[in-house]
Amino acid sequence: MFKGNFQHTIDPKGRMSVPTRFRDLIPDNGEGKQLVITFGMTGECLWAYPQDDWEEIEEQIKETKSSPRKDAFVRNFIGNAHECTVDKMGRILIPTVLREKAGLKKQVVAVGALQKFEIWDLERFRVLGESEVPQTLAQEFYESEEIRI
Repeated sequence: MFKGNFQHTIDPKGRMSVPTRFRDLIPDNGEGKQLVITFGMTGECLWAYPQDDWEEIEEQIKETKSSPRKDAFVRNFIGNAHECTVDKMGRILIPTVLREKAGLKKQVVAVGALQKFEIWDLERFRVLGESEVPQTLAQEFYESEEIRI
């Protein structure tokens, strides 16, 4: 499970180093460590999944009944997905279209989110952290009956 957050930079070619702790969790499928990166459904960051987990997500989506909502979801979630290989230096090349869509500049933060990790523009992540809305949502979830910790 991906957890913690780590600040990194994106180089001029669009490459970002995957945090070592995250890299260690990505299985090597014989063709290297593969990730699938897509525009997150929250609309503010990218979501990165190990290839094996991504394939399970695709299967779940395929098994659902066709509907206009499903079509819209597939266009946004699957349609923005790009496969990325972790290179020998531990970096991934984030496609330009995804960097632009998520507003990623030079300074970014990789945030663990259980089965995936998120890639945020550092300034956007700081602003989010200063907002009361995410804290309120987190508190509501904690107090709900959905989780017991």
